[in-house]
Amino acid sequence: MENRTIFEKIVAREVPAEILMETDDTIVIKDINPQAPVHVLIIPKRKIEHISSMGKEDGEIVANLLLAATTFAKKNGISSYRLVVNNGALAGETVHHLHIHLLAGREMGWPPG
Repeated sequence: MENRTIFEKIVAREVPAEILMETDDTIVIKDINPQAPVHVLIIPKRKIEHISSMGKEDGEIVANLLLAATTFAKKNGISSYRLVVNNGALAGETVHHLHIHLLAGREMGWPPG
């Protein structure tokens, strides 16, 4: 039996999520555990397990993730935001499907937690 991630199930519309934006390659959903007033996840429809496991062939997908993040921000009047990609358990990665967190709506400290 195939062990699919929650994100694969959301992309397949098997699990509900608040989808805020969608392109041919990506979806943008609300994070269910927000860490800022605006906290969304930008997820590729094709699974890449981790940022560290991507190859050259994944470059266009990763570029489309960044484009989706900036498009979402512009459409929602967000000019200041932080993009976060976690890689590995110690970095906070809990779903093994590459995704970008977009956080906005409050001042972001440095260094991040």
